[in-house]
Amino acid sequence: MLAQEIIRKRRLREKLAPEDIRDFVCGMTTGDVSGAQIAAFCMATCLQPMMTEERAALTRAMAESGTCIDWSRYTLDGPVLDKHSTGGVGDKTSLIVAPIVAACGAYVPMIAGRSLGHTGGTLDKLDAIPGYVTRPALDSAIAVVRDARCAIFGATSQIAPADRRMYEIRDVTATIASPDLITASILSKKIAAGVQGLVLDVKTGSGAFMEVEADSVQLAESLVRTALSSGIKCTALVTDMNQCLGQNAGAALEIVEVAAFLRGDARDPRMMEVVLALSADLLVLGGLADNIDSGRDLAAACLNDGRAAAAFESMVAHMGGPSDFLSKADRALEKAPVIRPVLPPSEAVVEEINVRALGFAIVELGGGRRAPGDIIDPAVGLEHVAGIGESVGGASQRPLCLIHARTQSAAEKAEARILSAFDLGPVGTSVTVPDLIRSRVRDV
Repeated sequence: MLAQEIIRKRRLREKLAPEDIRDFVCGMTTGDVSGAQIAAFCMATCLQPMMTEERAALTRAMAESGTCIDWSRYTLDGPVLDKHSTGGVGDKTSLIVAPIVAACGAYVPMIAGRSLGHTGGTLDKLDAIPGYVTRPALDSAIAVVRDARCAIFGATSQIAPADRRMYEIRDVTATIASPDLITASILSKKIAAGVQGLVLDVKTGSGAFMEVEADSVQLAESLVRTALSSGIKCTALVTDMNQCLGQNAGAALEIVEVAAFLRGDARDPRMMEVVLALSADLLVLGGLADNIDSGRDLAAACLNDGRAAAAFESMVAHMGGPSDFLSKADRALEKAPVIRPVLPPSEAVVEEINVRALGFAIVELGGGRRAPGDIIDPAVGLEHVAGIGESVGGASQRPLCLIHARTQSAAEKAEARILSAFDLGPVGTSVTVPDLIRSRVRDV
């Protein structure tokens, strides 16, 4: 069938046969389907949701557009597990969960993505580490997983190539927030990576692609249902993104926070809560823990005794980075020349935050992409971002955040956006902090 006919059927929500979807995905991979046609298909899917069978067929076709890893060919003494987040601002949990789970006895081939819209990308954060190769040859990535037990890397030209092309187009055509396209994008890479167990962190709130919790639950159910139908053990947590996760947002600044977390120097309580929850679910799925409580205990022990830190350093070294990275992270990472505090007009309490606006402030600083192929500036971003319920300004001079920028003019521009992103109340205002973990989805 012609690509334009497939797009027409999508626009009219006429059911597509699996072979039509397979042909369209094949055309994306070979280049026979143009970027304009992919954009039209994505927009039609945003406006006209897919049926369950269509979504599953799209996911399978995208996974099969390249190589699928068969881990049974290798001698592994643990399960092959993975974690994925739907994206947010300051969300660096993948960089912590992967080494925790590896230190507990799993193998983690984590295929991660780059920034999408207002959200940061795990690969862009790892690019900030000197020498780290985020897109190795597939054989090299497999070797790192076998030797270091975990590797976080980008999909090579062999892994779900159709997804990589669609991903770039979605980023700049306002077609990100489609449950069908998100499901196919995430799970096609997980199927291709050969994972046996998967935990998903589905964000909800002002900094998520799905701002309404009911929509986030729907996406979580779509992901879990499609993963289970593909033979992957899977659960999903719906978690809050109404404030920055952790205190830093921006590539190098987030790596600094990860290093401090793994060393045990500073551990943001909300970050700890979600990291332990995700790790526990994954350890249960992989048969490395009997229940959630024992999984949390095992994950916490690996953090506290340094095994997770050692696993992270081993991964970094195997991927081309420094062998002793955690001890010198602050010195090794690039720093922005301008650091500017954003102070409120008067002493106040943070009532609400437009986290999406914070994300786009980082994009404007150069820490995100306006168009495919844009180069991320690893040094820019926001540090010590205030949270909901926190007192700012006044005698303590607690800023809303510190802007890290290339120029004073860029910092001034970002400051205006950041000030408008915070809703502030008078001192003494009672503020309810949103629950971090909203629900768990399994066996749908």
